[in-house]
Amino acid sequence: MNSPDLTLLGRSENRLPANPEEAKLETFPNCRPGRRFWIHLDCPEFSSLCPVTGQPDTAHVIIRYIPGESCVETKSLKFYLASFRNLPAFNEEIVNRILDDLVTAMNPTELHVSGKFGSRGGIQLTCEASHPEPSNSKP
Repeated sequence: MNSPDLTLLGRSENRLPANPEEAKLETFPNCRPGRRFWIHLDCPEFSSLCPVTGQPDTAHVIIRYIPGESCVETKSLKFYLASFRNLPAFNEEIVNRILDDLVTAMNPTELHVSGKFGSRGGIQLTCEASHPEPSNSKP
């Protein structure tokens, strides 16, 4: 049975959003509010565009969170992440944007987003962002 708030799950929608602003992160109630448990979401085929060269960037994005009152629905997350494929943005901006958008959508207890981007010029970049921000984080 689908929740009336979920517009993608159980439907044969195949048109991907053109950009993250068009995408909608949908949520559903946490089945165990008050219990601390981690949810791990793995997207090994993330893609976006380099804002300088226009060349495609690829990444392995990992999202881990402890839900608050709600959880993100994975089909809407898939569509949201796919909406970055034509977006020119720096890798660091993308990881922080994903974190901010997920915090806004579901207000998790804890959230960690990691993006391991494909090597460019012999240098591989990994960016990580967390919510809430650690009070005394050191690299």
